Amino acid sequence: MVTPRTITMKAMDSLQLLRSVDMLSALTDPELDGLLAHSSEVDLRRGEALFCEDDEADCLFVLKSGRLAIVRDSFDGRESVLALLTGGDLVGEMPLFDNAPRSAKVKALEATVLVQVPYQPLREIYTARPELLWGAVALLAGRLRIMDDALADTMFLDVAGRTAKKLLELSGDRDEFQLPVTQEELSQMVGASRERVNKALSAFNRLGWLNQRERTYVITNREALTQRSL
Repeated sequence: MVTPRTITMKAMDSLQLLRSVDMLSALTDPELDGLLAHSSEVDLRRGEALFCEDDEADCLFVLKSGRLAIVRDSFDGRESVLALLTGGDLVGEMPLFDNAPRSAKVKALEATVLVQVPYQPLREIYTARPELLWGAVALLAGRLRIMDDALADTMFLDVAGRTAKKLLELSGDRDEFQLPVTQEELSQMVGASRERVNKALSAFNRLGWLNQRERTYVITNREALTQRSL
């Protein structure tokens, strides 16, 4: 049986999580408390879908722990990973504004915990204080910029260039890092077959730009890898 203290600590953690989301950061404490009163936690296993493309929507989610992938399926069953989500990221907010179905599938890449927030109490807050919608506009504009960049990469970069760019994104400012996805998932993010992505990785190894040991990668020539991603 869960003790009241455990419940209180979980609620406090969830409140801090909601407060950290840009779209919700301007809400008052009573408004956040009201959202939390209608919220619940969702647990996913690796590979389990949070929702699928064209599902009806009535809530958004804030990622508490774990990792998610936003995925689109092609007509022949292949998957393309559009984005990775980690702790503090928001997902599922678009239908809040247009009442349309889900635009993509979201699945767990590992055991994941999310806070589920229903749309209705959030709509009531935005109706009462429409100035808060500027935060939502900023979020959606940021998403559009990311998609513009991804579209440009698909048009102007070859597979090796997109692979180099994705490795740099996943490494952050670290030269040695653990690849947070499988090679199959990496190929889906690059938008190419696993064979072609592996060929690019092998070329980077031969050129001395990268050392790879299973899922541990060491960037040995960041400048060259960066030039290849432009």
